[in-house]
Amino acid sequence: MAAVLHGSARTTPRVRAELQAAQASSRTLAAQYGLNPKTVLEWRKRDRTTDAVMGPKARSTVLTEAEEAIVVEFRRRTLLPLDAVMGCRRDAIPKLTQSSLHRCLVRHGISRLPKDEDASSKRQTFKETKIGCVHIDSAQLCSAEGKTHMFLAIDRVSKFVHVEFHATAEMATGAQFMRGVAAAFPCQIHTVLTDNGVAFTKNASAKWDGMRHVFDRVCDEHGIEHRLTKPYHPWTNGQAERMNRTVKDATTKVFHYETTKALCAHVLAFVAAYNFAKHLKALRWRTPFQAICDAWKTDPSAFKINPHHLTPGLYT
Repeated sequence: MAAVLHGSARTTPRVRAELQAAQASSRTLAAQYGLNPKTVLEWRKRDRTTDAVMGPKARSTVLTEAEEAIVVEFRRRTLLPLDAVMGCRRDAIPKLTQSSLHRCLVRHGISRLPKDEDASSKRQTFKETKIGCVHIDSAQLCSAEGKTHMFLAIDRVSKFVHVEFHATAEMATGAQFMRGVAAAFPCQIHTVLTDNGVAFTKNASAKWDGMRHVFDRVCDEHGIEHRLTKPYHPWTNGQAERMNRTVKDATTKVFHYETTKALCAHVLAFVAAYNFAKHLKALRWRTPFQAICDAWKTDPSAFKINPHHLTPGLYT
C-alpha cells in the first residue's frame, strides 16, 4: 500500500531517498529538484523517507500510563458516570481534569456506560395479541356547515379502520357506534380500548350511579371486554389518536368543504383506500385487508365471516 503524503509535501519518498544518498551540495540539489535548500538539509539529516506522524498523540500528556490504568480499571469495576469518577479520583490524581478523563475513557472504549436491559421505558409497546383488539376514539371535523363528530375504530393487529359520523358524542351515540363496529369487522372482537370520554364511560360526577354505561352493555351483548386508558395518558390509545390525525391530514387540513355531506364522503373514500390499497410498513408492506385475509387463513375460528366478501366491487 502506498504511503500517504502530507497535504503540503513537495517531495516524494523516492526524491527524499535520492537526497539522502546524493553527494552534491544542498544548493545544487535544491536547484536540481526545485526545492528550498532548507528542505534539502532537513531531509538529509533524517534517517527515514516518510512523513512524521501529525495530529494528537495516542498517550495522554496529562496522565501517566499508571494513572490511566487506575482510571480505566476504576471505571470498569464501578460503572460510575463521568462526574462521579472525577470526584472519586481527583484526590488520588491531582492533575486529573474532566476533559483528560473523558479522552482517556474514549481511548479505551469505555466512554459510554452499557445500557441497563432491565430498565423499562415509561412508554412500552403493546403485548402481542391476536386479531380482534380494537382501539376506539372520536374527533371533531369541521365544514362550512359546522362541526360533526367522527367515531373511529382501528384493529391493533390488522390496522383495519371503520368510521361513522354522528351529530353528537353522547352515551347513546357511543353505543350505536359500538354496534356498527361489531357488525363491520369480519373478525370476532374480544377487546375494546377507549378513553374516558362520556360516550364510552361514566364521568366522575356519575361514579356513584350503579347502572352500567350503555356502551358497556353493548360490549356485554357481544362478549367484548371493555378497557379504559389511564387518565391523562392519551398515548395508551395511540393507534386511534394517530389514525385520527392521518384522516385530518388527508382531508380537513388540505381541503375546504362546503357541506358536511361532502366531508363525510371524502373521509369514507379515504378510509376505503386506506383499508384496501394502502401498503403499511408495520404490516410488512401489506394492506390492512391483506393482513385480515392472512389472519383468516391462519385461524378461521377467529372470524364471523369470510373476509374476502368485503372486497370492494363495482357497486360499492
